[in-house]
Parts: sequence; structure tokens; C-alpha cells
Amino acid sequence: MPEVDLVFPRAWFEFADPADDEQVFRCDLTWLTSSWSCIFGRGCPGIYADAPDAGCCTLGAHFSDKADEKRVAKWVELLDDDGWEHRGAATNRRGEVTRKGWVETDEDGERKTRVVDGACIFHNSPDFEGGYGCALHSLALSEGVHFVETKPDVCWQLPVRRTFRDVERQDGSTYVEVTISEYDRRGWGPGGHDLDWYCSGNTEAHVGVDPLYVSNETELVALMGREAYDLLAAACAEHLRSRSQLALHPASPPRRG
Repeated sequence: MPEVDLVFPRAWFEFADPADDEQVFRCDLTWLTSSWSCIFGRGCPGIYADAPDAGCCTLGAHFSDKADEKRVAKWVELLDDDGWEHRGAATNRRGEVTRKGWVETDEDGERKTRVVDGACIFHNSPDFEGGYGCALHSLALSEGVHFVETKPDVCWQLPVRRTFRDVERQDGSTYVEVTISEYDRRGWGPGGHDLDWYCSGNTEAHVGVDPLYVSNETELVALMGREAYDLLAAACAEHLRSRSQLALHPASPPRRG
């Protein structure tokens, strides 16, 4: 089945943030109960046809803020040549890894990881003896931590998208609406429609054993907080128990029963 259309019915769940009375979560149950799973290294053809082994690492990773970059920098210091194929490209004449060596700015002045040999500088090629894929992801495995700690925010969040919106009620009071939803092609901006392949709407990637809200629990807790996640998980479970055929993700296999 080809990639599904971007517009289809979705079920949404809204609830007050138990940790912040000025926030309201708006969560896409259709996406969060889907069977999406990352298939990098398991058949992912990459977002560009001419770079099938790079997955979605082709463009490098933009940092969400200074804190994001600073956090990643601490882990970069632990990488060596055995685990990072392009470490040499990030070193100065004395062989020391420098921030300038692995960070660059785009045309808009936004800071991001450098692109080397057609992909993020932390992307190890399939032929690298130290292991294929993200060096920071592999580092997390070797250090016994979750990759939420080692990778740039955008890398561990994809393809879950968190957005913020200020909302004014009819009585003049306001709150911040925090939306947790699918990071589909549109999340990449106009250029997202030029990607040769994208995972969130393709049946090839909807092969997870568990629904997304279970498989990506750590990521969602990092985005929402534990209390909010627990409320969301209960709503997702109820949505699945209802066995409703309405507002299911069209890229996921049909629900049985």
C-alpha cells in the first residue's frame, strides 16, 4: 500500500496538565495508538532515494535550544574513534574534538549538527566496523542509558511532534495548549513534500508489536511528564479497548475483533 493521504479522521483527547494548571494537553489518540515503529536498519529506504542508508539523518539535526546542544556536547566528549566514524572530521590540529567541528549553522543562522559525506556527522555508515547508525544512539546503549539523554531533541522526538499554542477562553482567561501528535511530512515545512519517502504515513513502518504510546513511553514521559503520560496511557488503552473502527490510523493494520 502506498503512503496514506495526510488528511484523515483523528480522535483527540484533551486534559489539564496535572503538573501545570496553565497548560492543557491535546493528544492525537489515532497516532499514539498506531502500530508505527522505527525501521531504521530494518528496511527503511531513507527520506531521499539517493541516500537509502542514511534514514532521516540526511539533513543533520537542528538543536531546539542552547540547552539541547550543551547536553549533547557532554556525550560527544565520550565518543572515540571506535564508535564514531567521522570523529576525525570534528577534530582540530591537535586531534581534539571541538564544538566547531561538529556544529554548523544553516542559511537561517540556526545551529545544527554538521553534514559530512551526505549525512549527519554522527551517522555511521553500514561498512563502519564500530556499528551502523547513530553514534550517539550506540553510545547510549553502551552506557546503559536511554537515547533520549544522548541524542538531539529532534532526533529522539521524531516522529512524535510537540507544539505549543496560546489559547484565550471566552471569559478572557488563557492557557497554553500543548499538542502531542504525528510528525508527518508537513512538520518539515514546505520541503517535507519533496521527501522521496517518509515513515509516519507508510504501512512499511506500521509493524510495531506494541502501540506507539507503549513503545515510545520514555520519549512521551520526557515530553509530557510522568503524571500526564499516565493519564494519556489510560485514554489510549480505553481507545483500543473500545474496538471502534473509527479514527484508526490508515497506515496501521486493521484492528481485530
